[in-house]
Amino acid sequence: MFNDPELNGKYLGTISEDFIKVADTLKEASYQIRKSGFDFPIFPISKKEIPVGQLLIPRKPLNLTWNYNASFLNEFVQRELVATDKEEEFKNNYRDPDEFCCLFVVDEEFANFVYIPFPED
Repeated sequence: MFNDPELNGKYLGTISEDFIKVADTLKEASYQIRKSGFDFPIFPISKKEIPVGQLLIPRKPLNLTWNYNASFLNEFVQRELVATDKEEEFKNNYRDPDEFCCLFVVDEEFANFVYIPFPED
């Protein structure tokens, strides 16, 4: 649930570069997901298409490193990406979605959650 050191070293640079460009869109999507009654928005990101969530921001048109999908905790539980017995732990560790974006980074054999703070207005 916390920012993994492996993730920080290997991926945080490219994620941060992209995030500056897409943060406003992700923040609005997070708000809309919650407004629609789905708690705990999660944004799966990957360099290739993945079957988790709905594609929100494709990487190629904006010259990004990552594709950004939009999802929420319930889909992660249904797909068993978050075990049912770990759902409460996930909720307890989830950070304020008005301040942080919950990314689910997927790259080849690596997958992990990372929280990135939204830029302040």
